[in-house]
Amino acid sequence: PTMAHSKALLVLENFIGGKFVPCSSYIDSYNPSTGNVYCRVPDSGKEEVEAAVRAAKDAFPVWSSKSPLERSQILNKLADLIEHDLEAFAQAESKDQGKTITFARTVDIPRAVHNFRFFASSILHHVTECTEMPTMGCVHYTSRAPVGVAGLISPWNLPLYLLTWKIAPAIACGNTVVAKPSEMTSVTAWMMCKLLEKAGVPPGVVNVVFGTGAKAGEALVCHPDVPLISFTGSTLTAQRITEKSAPHCKRLSLELGGKNPAIIFDDADLSQCIPTTVRSSFANQGEICLCTSRIFVQRGIYSEFLKRFVEEAKKWKTGNPSDPTISVGALISKEHLEKVRNYVKKAQAEGARVLCGEGVDPLALPPGNQKGYFMLPTVIAEVKDESCCMQEEIFGPVTCVVAFDTEEEVIKRANGVKYGLAATVWSSNVGRVHRVAHKLQSGLVWTNCWLVRDLNLPFGGMKASGIGREGAKDSYEFFTEVKTITIKH
Repeated sequence: PTMAHSKALLVLENFIGGKFVPCSSYIDSYNPSTGNVYCRVPDSGKEEVEAAVRAAKDAFPVWSSKSPLERSQILNKLADLIEHDLEAFAQAESKDQGKTITFARTVDIPRAVHNFRFFASSILHHVTECTEMPTMGCVHYTSRAPVGVAGLISPWNLPLYLLTWKIAPAIACGNTVVAKPSEMTSVTAWMMCKLLEKAGVPPGVVNVVFGTGAKAGEALVCHPDVPLISFTGSTLTAQRITEKSAPHCKRLSLELGGKNPAIIFDDADLSQCIPTTVRSSFANQGEICLCTSRIFVQRGIYSEFLKRFVEEAKKWKTGNPSDPTISVGALISKEHLEKVRNYVKKAQAEGARVLCGEGVDPLALPPGNQKGYFMLPTVIAEVKDESCCMQEEIFGPVTCVVAFDTEEEVIKRANGVKYGLAATVWSSNVGRVHRVAHKLQSGLVWTNCWLVRDLNLPFGGMKASGIGREGAKDSYEFFTEVKTITIKH
């Protein structure tokens, strides 16, 4: 690119040892709502990761010896600074990721702030165990210590939200970190780096290295001085991380994909169920690992549900993410849009019915957004359970609706995929709700609601949806090493 061309673009730099460091090569990052390059992101590799790990190792002794209260105060200060710049962060997240400004303002950035506040508080309330053996004249107790340098790899769908969900517990527990955000959505991480010094985070405690998974991610996972890896992303990448980290016996927390069912019984309150299920299918363009992509509806209410569901889905307007009246923004990339569209084409080829959205309804976009990566909320009916559309994670604004007859049948069908992250159950029968929740192979089950989170409780999936859990207690256990001490008196 010419100098004039690169002058206009935002150019990010790695943040290592408390300083911004330029990189020798860069990659383009696109604005998904226009299709234009708007930012240059460092294309980091072994060298940059090496420098970041060294900085994190150097910062570890001082940071890990601070009291939980001292660390807590710093986390709270950082939360205040991000909250103070909430609007700027929301604008940047929307532009970089394609999500609506409304979603960034009300979900992404407030949750990033809350992540820091939550772990700033929870770190003050953990207690260790103690047991006595009077007959042996012994007392045993446990002590927990931070592990060292944590490698944190976060995805492009909820960029700052999921990055802070890792950074906050890691540093609250006294670890230092090397984080690698997605190369497609790096801007808010870079903006956060600018606030670290002011918040009182010592140099080297939080290092951010930008780049691709294949180069920067791989270097981080393979580094012998990084004992923990927390990763959120695809099951395929997680398999590679597991292989690469096995020779080093690293501790892994993997939060992977989902193919999440909603089970709607004939006694469900449809006035609540329909708007919530539209939201759980299409929020953030369907680019949330917790989104509903298989909707099982009991036969008695199937046709009524379908009619009302499609009516509601059609009310969700797609367009320029910075327009506050828009519900669906742009998908992350041209390639991803193509992939999602191909699933809809496959469903049609298999004889399923596309009731609204892709290829059925016209998509009218403002002049500046003609080249953006947009897609209408799409509802597919009469899909076979074995279809790839019912088995694979689509990760776009597409949901499949099918009928079922009995409770036993629907549990079997809901469990009939390789994933097991989240499920929703809609029924007013309390006995049924508990029975079904117990039988679903799913790390999270919501009943008559969706995405209501208490950060105290374990978050994570079963089967191909991941390994490990994160939350107040679970993250504390992951990011610390426990030791049992026995004293004879």
